[in-house]
Amino acid sequence: MNFISLTAPQGGGSELPYWFVFQGDRLLMLPDGNDAKATLPRADDITGLGLAPLRSLYLGHLHDDDDRRIDCYCAEIAADAPLPQGVIAEGLREAYLRLDEALYGLAGRAVQIVAWDRTNQFCSQCGAPVESLPNERARRCPSCGLVSYPRISPAIIIAVVKRTDGDARILLARNHRFPTGRYSVLAGYVEPGETLEECAQREVCEEIGIDITNIRYFGSQPWPFPNSLMIGFTADYASGEITLEESELADAQWFAPDELPNLPPPMTIARKLINWFITDGQGRESANLTTVTRTL
Repeated sequence: MNFISLTAPQGGGSELPYWFVFQGDRLLMLPDGNDAKATLPRADDITGLGLAPLRSLYLGHLHDDDDRRIDCYCAEIAADAPLPQGVIAEGLREAYLRLDEALYGLAGRAVQIVAWDRTNQFCSQCGAPVESLPNERARRCPSCGLVSYPRISPAIIIAVVKRTDGDARILLARNHRFPTGRYSVLAGYVEPGETLEECAQREVCEEIGIDITNIRYFGSQPWPFPNSLMIGFTADYASGEITLEESELADAQWFAPDELPNLPPPMTIARKLINWFITDGQGRESANLTTVTRTL
């Protein structure tokens, strides 16, 4: 299904809209035939679902395989609001295996827009109530004129490979916050004034103490926890020994493809980078990396 982002409905749609309704960070869904799958509520208006919204916004519309247009809305309900019978609520990570890819990707967009609406009711410069602009996703202060947009926080995520005499190993680290036994590739937020490549070099050096070379773009992934964009890279080891930034990392090691530890879930760009190492990255100093990761 193709999605077109808009700030207001165009009219003329014949299909019932999808509603991406959140209670806190949990998405409301309807079981779809069995406990493993789910779909989203559909109604002309959210009140028709038996819900009272704290806020609601238009997302845009989908075109399905039969070229039918389906409007999409997002909304938030109170944390203590009772759910209608048959409705379930789960975090986006848990919802990954329940929803199809198109709806799951839109759920990540929706939760960010709901959070932006909640946290941007007043001007950050003068404190006056702000107004929505009619033709773009933005807020304007009628008092001082400041225009604000939904915040996106860019972060790099990088697979570093060390090759020695035909042996290839990937650098994986264990963050203190990870589930027991889990390792992943390194990641970190871009600082003001940095290029993405400079951020990759700095993060690896700060967290692990090594230098890298041959940085190559891999792909990107929206990461709405709460508002990041993950930009993936691969790189080759250049020099140095592993020296942990112990305030953040519990461990880091070089892993062979047949000795990998507990890894991130398949939906993540971290796992896709690791899968690249397993299937394509072991024997290459550089690779033709054009993957674009669309799911959350």
